Amino acid sequence: MELTSEVLKLILPELLVTHFDLLKHELQNSELHLYFEEKSKLPEEFSKELIIAHGFHKQITIQDFPLRGKVVFLHIKRRRWLNKTTKKVVQRDWNLVATGTRITAEFADFLKAINRY
Repeated sequence: MELTSEVLKLILPELLVTHFDLLKHELQNSELHLYFEEKSKLPEEFSKELIIAHGFHKQITIQDFPLRGKVVFLHIKRRRWLNKTTKKVVQRDWNLVATGTRITAEFADFLKAINRY
């Protein structure tokens, strides 16, 4: 079953759907695992520099909102880029994970809100 990006935007952070490709999904008992890889489009903030693709960072796994009683895990691979002039590795500044947690920032905000009541 193929999930369209419009449907994914309803259930996942739009930033993730817009800038990452969904490579595969797996259903394991009560868990849904979604595997994402950052698109190979050069970051706009580096468009004026000589930048080349330079592999990926180590994959991270974060937990997102549960769906239909399933725990959701997002496996995310971010790209690295090499600045040929400075020889420094650069990457986009993503803020997908809530500080000090392994869950998405949106999910952390939701949990904080329901804990107030």
